[in-house]
Amino acid sequence: AGAGAKVAINYVVHPESAAALVKEIEGRGGAALALSADVSDAGAVAAMFDQIDRQWGGLDILVNNAGIDGPRARGWEAEVEAWQKVIAVNLTGAFLCARQALRRMTAQKSGVVINISSVHEIIAWSGYSAYAASKAAVGMMTKTLAQEAAPYGVRVLSAGPGAVRTPINRAVWSDPASLQDLLEKIPLGRIGEAPEIARMIVVLASDVASYVTGRTIYIDGGMTDYPEFAHGG
Repeated sequence: AGAGAKVAINYVVHPESAAALVKEIEGRGGAALALSADVSDAGAVAAMFDQIDRQWGGLDILVNNAGIDGPRARGWEAEVEAWQKVIAVNLTGAFLCARQALRRMTAQKSGVVINISSVHEIIAWSGYSAYAASKAAVGMMTKTLAQEAAPYGVRVLSAGPGAVRTPINRAVWSDPASLQDLLEKIPLGRIGEAPEIARMIVVLASDVASYVTGRTIYIDGGMTDYPEFAHGG
């Protein structure tokens, strides 16, 4: 919104938070719209995009930002339902939204899809096999959709955040021992902040990145540089 885009805000819970964000954006002179949809439901996703069409006549940028990590469990102890829920939101949800966006973007021969992946696209994470698998799949889906959409002038990318300070991981960064353990995994020696992720998304969506497609850009303070090897193998 700060970069001048109209913003459609999808939510599945906490409508009051979405409404508050709309009010904040409008209060700063921007345009925003709050839309309820479970991204794992194809019908709900289609209805959401139809509403954007009616309100704004289409869209130019999609950021697939919905994601869950699921309960921690070793693979052989995990519940099938928990696995399926993570895949449904993180992978199928991203696909269903990209599918609707790309139908519109390829027709207008312009647009950018940005999938929010994770460093766990390439870093294993014990206890979260569904999450890691979903993000690895998002990476390959991104490459495939980018290949398909390129002839129409449409770009498809992923952004892979590392450790970012949000309410979801408060238990980690608010505990000194957990925080120290985390910081040892980050060469820059600090946790990322949400605006740092947002700024990179703006760059990737803009013409500054007009020759970039089919890749995951990691925003991780160097976590994927495997700092454990800084002193030798």
